[in-house]
Amino acid sequence: MRLQGKVAIITGAASGIGLASAELFAAEGAHVVAVDRDAAALKGVGERGYAADVTDWAVTEQTVADVLAHYGKIDVLMTSAGVSLGGDTLTTTFANWDRVFAVNVKGTYLWIRAVVPAMLKRGAGSIVTVASQLAFSGAPGNTAYVASKGAIVSMTRSIAVEFAKAGIRVNALVPGATETPLMNRSADRQPDPQAARATRRARHAMGRFGAAIESAYGALYLASDESSFTTGAELKVDGGWIAA
Repeated sequence: MRLQGKVAIITGAASGIGLASAELFAAEGAHVVAVDRDAAALKGVGERGYAADVTDWAVTEQTVADVLAHYGKIDVLMTSAGVSLGGDTLTTTFANWDRVFAVNVKGTYLWIRAVVPAMLKRGAGSIVTVASQLAFSGAPGNTAYVASKGAIVSMTRSIAVEFAKAGIRVNALVPGATETPLMNRSADRQPDPQAARATRRARHAMGRFGAAIESAYGALYLASDESSFTTGAELKVDGGWIAA
């Protein structure tokens, strides 16, 4: 098993890529700690579940302390929690801009900040952030989301360099358009959801959407010791979107 005995915290674990990763990590032997705002959907996911807002530092700090008290270590953090609210440059409300950056960027940063001290003590750890193909290609009509994912890529690289010599690896998973509730909600905001889905599907060189499990396997590689010489990298699981 590729994560045998490792303790892995996954935020956004109740749906989409986070859920697929939680299930896969558990199947590969990890003690999965699942974090999500949706308490009902979180039931049955992982060994331990925490209903939490990833933007709340006090809750983040307390959750990490509880995990350390129970398991004594944290080997892996995957920051999958994310939100997309739509809106172009002129129509995005300031409230929506702030919310997207709070969840996607601040939420990623807070959880990394919370787990790094424990990883430093052990001299080991793997952090997997979740970006997007849109961080590299751009797209109209979702300005805050695209910008937030670009910020995650830059932050991942910076933090990776900070802790490379301390044994902590930090890498970004870069999914393409993936069949998840988040993507479906994004399409449903469009005047013609089916046309929007068709356009997005066609952007991929492979001519299809990804499945959440396909990105989860990418996250598994980054979380495992198989990627021991990989840090500050972006693993693209995007069906050829960026290449095309």
